Amino acid sequence: MVERETWATRIGFLLASIGSAVGLGNIWRFPFQTAENGGATFLVVYLVAVVVIGIPAVLAEFVVGRRANINAITAFEKLGRPNWKVAGALGVFTGFWVLSYYSVIGGWVIRYIGASATGGYVDDPAAYFGAVSAGPEAVVLHAVFLAATVGIVALGVEDGIELATKFMVPSVVLLMMGLAVFGATLPNAGEGFAYFLAPDLDVLAANLGSVVPAAVGQALFSLSLGFSVMITYASYIGEDDNLVVDGATIAAFNTFVGVLAGLIVFPLLFAEGVSPDTAGPGAIFISVPTALGELPFGGAVGVVFFAIVLIASLSSSISLLEVVVSYLVDTYDVSRPVVASGLGLVLFVLGVPSAWDTDWLGWFDAIAVNLFLPLTVVLVVFFVGWIVARDAVDEVRQGAEGLPDISTLWLWSVRTVVLLAVLGTLALGVLELATPSDAYIVPPL
Repeated sequence: MVERETWATRIGFLLASIGSAVGLGNIWRFPFQTAENGGATFLVVYLVAVVVIGIPAVLAEFVVGRRANINAITAFEKLGRPNWKVAGALGVFTGFWVLSYYSVIGGWVIRYIGASATGGYVDDPAAYFGAVSAGPEAVVLHAVFLAATVGIVALGVEDGIELATKFMVPSVVLLMMGLAVFGATLPNAGEGFAYFLAPDLDVLAANLGSVVPAAVGQALFSLSLGFSVMITYASYIGEDDNLVVDGATIAAFNTFVGVLAGLIVFPLLFAEGVSPDTAGPGAIFISVPTALGELPFGGAVGVVFFAIVLIASLSSSISLLEVVVSYLVDTYDVSRPVVASGLGLVLFVLGVPSAWDTDWLGWFDAIAVNLFLPLTVVLVVFFVGWIVARDAVDEVRQGAEGLPDISTLWLWSVRTVVLLAVLGTLALGVLELATPSDAYIVPPL
């Protein structure tokens, strides 16, 4: 029997969980979601969504993981509800599905570090992105990024994931703070700050129906909810940890990094007159390089920026792979390096279509964000709030002695506000998938 691993330190668990949340969801997805949904208006709604929905949902996943002290699928069986294993299985599958194309984007980031050093994208960033984002080179870099992910996870919880994230997370934060300070010195930086930090309530009132679902979806994605990551990571922690404090800490750091990303990206865009409204998903691969190409020392800034994105991407990808590895190691008593390597090969094959054609990547992402992710969160939240409510309250109180008891308030927020909000997000996501759109049609083979 393979002995089950644990975190060596509480800070290791926190940094690993923060690292899972602080990835492309913050540095790639957050800026363009902000730009597409009214700038500071979106930021305000997003912050509310993190507090009201994100933190209670993180705590729900923590409860399942620590209470069961086992992987995300077996956890539901151990809690006496074997029929609910589907919730854990869907989360594990969602993480695996996302990692197959997430690693393709990670490969793009590797390419852009080199391109920043050589000035490869300066002449025409849009054409450059079109040339390198798909095809044989993208397939190779997809494999390179996956190999790095597999190598870290294969080393184990303490010697691999915990050790790596203890380096990655502080590095990301320090480098981003440095770039944010640099961004503040750029011409027209004030316009970028105003766009990002000064909300227009009239814009919010006019676009509430689109901004709120986008903000809730971003909160779920950026906090690694719906991937069974937080269930898995919480299964490695002890009974003395305060889950409420841990959940709030992770959400706070995650939000801080997202705001830092905005404080970097928007001053860069406004400094060179690049409209944030047209940045879209290519913001960090087209719009940001366009701005960097006009800056003194833009190449050096680009190397640092894309190095940050790479480190953050790896910290998230290892959590997505660990979810599946944890289940297989726990269930089948097999070697962690063998399992991690085998899954890496499967992920490589699954991700080849996304690396060969970005239309495939868009389809994979649409299915994950609009269907798999919110559906998983709905199942977990309902399970915790209505099926194992008494055990959930007991678990939240565990390790929180001497502090105000918020377990009952948390339970009712999970049962009502959180559940309804995520159900609404799921309904809108399904509607979006059902609406004819080139972005969501399966590309031809």
